[in-house]
Amino acid sequence: MPPEPLPKRQFASDNYAGIAPEAWEALATANQGHAPAYGEDAWTDRVSERVRELFETNCEIFFTFNGTAANSLALASVCRSYHSVICHQHAHVETDECGAPEFFSNGSKVLLIDGPNGKIEPEGIAQTVTRRSDVHYPKPRAVSIAQVTELGAVYQPKELALIGETCEDLGLYLHMDGARFAHAVAALGRLPKELTWQVGVDVLCFGGTKLGMPVGDMVVFFDRELAHEFEYRCKQAGQLAAKMRFLAAPWLGMLDEDAWLRHAGHANRQAAELSRRLQAIPGVTLLFPTEANSVFVALPKAVRQGLRERGWSFYTFIGEDGVRLMCSWDTTDEDVKTLAREVAELSA
Repeated sequence: MPPEPLPKRQFASDNYAGIAPEAWEALATANQGHAPAYGEDAWTDRVSERVRELFETNCEIFFTFNGTAANSLALASVCRSYHSVICHQHAHVETDECGAPEFFSNGSKVLLIDGPNGKIEPEGIAQTVTRRSDVHYPKPRAVSIAQVTELGAVYQPKELALIGETCEDLGLYLHMDGARFAHAVAALGRLPKELTWQVGVDVLCFGGTKLGMPVGDMVVFFDRELAHEFEYRCKQAGQLAAKMRFLAAPWLGMLDEDAWLRHAGHANRQAAELSRRLQAIPGVTLLFPTEANSVFVALPKAVRQGLRERGWSFYTFIGEDGVRLMCSWDTTDEDVKTLAREVAELSA
């Protein structure tokens, strides 16, 4: 017997959601007959061309099974073992990837800086680079930023441009962890190129899983020289899919007719509504601005316990009372109303 599904849609993570219909249909269509292996298929070629059209530039595209591999291999492509990567202290590459960036780069050190709502600022980057230049210090080589950040913030184009200029001045590469890049594009209403290569991003890890795909992220090199022999990194790391078309095809379904933007925009709107409803409840405090598809709130212990007893799942890794609530492509109005109502009942 298959396991019983969860009794309700959850807000713990957008990874909990199933596969978006456009991705599912494209996957099923690709599952017809035979096709060449290891990325030599027509699906992989079509998606790569579609991505170049999307970003309006001749970029290099690779597919990985997950975001950890995408981030780690991308950073390894710009760093040697004695280099370092500057990122926010709450960045996913620091807190949630089990040392993979260091492992795949043969030891490049991650240097942590602080900043509001998970963002880093040019001043912090410059201070980290210039405070030491001796051979005893791991030489800064790259900056990694998350768009959207781990605390739910969206970098504005001007902020990105300033970081890009700082990286150029200091001779650093700029890596973007775009696990929720689609949600940032939807939130800002800007073209993808305006948030990436036009503001100095050298390599983007474009997340698909949290958007509604079954599996798979893309590594998009805007600086094509950095992609030299990247296919060997993928193979060595166990990231070269034999049946590559099943990683690529769902992307085609999501990118065609802008399904990726529709789903991301929907998740953002549901988060905004959930944030609005929760803030109206006495005793509930918003911890960070709601800018994309995440809501961070402080809930009393009794409320958290009561929600779990009623079958709700959520993460509590931010602060003593902090709760992260994620909206997904399939979050409904009723889901939002139900959760907010139950928080209100438990807070009364």
